Amino acid sequence: AFRRWRRPQVVAGRQYRSPIGLVEIETVAEVLADELSADDAMAAGYGSVGDLMRDLKGPPDAALFRLELRRSVEADPRSVLAEESELDDEQIQALEAQLTRLDGARGRAWTRATLEAIRDQPGRRAGDLAPLPGWDELREFKLQVRKLKGLGLTHSLLVGYELSPRGAAYLRRTRP
Repeated sequence: AFRRWRRPQVVAGRQYRSPIGLVEIETVAEVLADELSADDAMAAGYGSVGDLMRDLKGPPDAALFRLELRRSVEADPRSVLAEESELDDEQIQALEAQLTRLDGARGRAWTRATLEAIRDQPGRRAGDLAPLPGWDELREFKLQVRKLKGLGLTHSLLVGYELSPRGAAYLRRTRP
């Protein structure tokens, strides 16, 4: 893969979440655009060097980095967690404590209302969903939903969100 960055945003030897699951970065090297070959472009999924260069995002004056990566054999821990469809009392208590901390950090109870809004309207555009549980700022709403995803409670869809099996189990077990 190729990326245009002011400084490297990944570290060789580490794993990162991606749309295809965990990937492990094997090498990160700064390269010059005129060093790229047709084989490099094809390996990165492009028909030509020109196609690759046109698709690069980031500041045009930033450095170009070649990332050699591979899909990790390990499953994304969030995905494994999200697939839990049965929660015991200890897991419920641990989730309650984590959600209480998230609510406290925002100065208001938002986690349950946000989970219920996602449950009631899966796949709804985030901009339309955010006001239902009381979010004024879309960016802040998305940031907080990512925290719920980190706990294995939600999944991101192409448009909007849905509860994960774990999120659905949590709401079932904790009905007010």
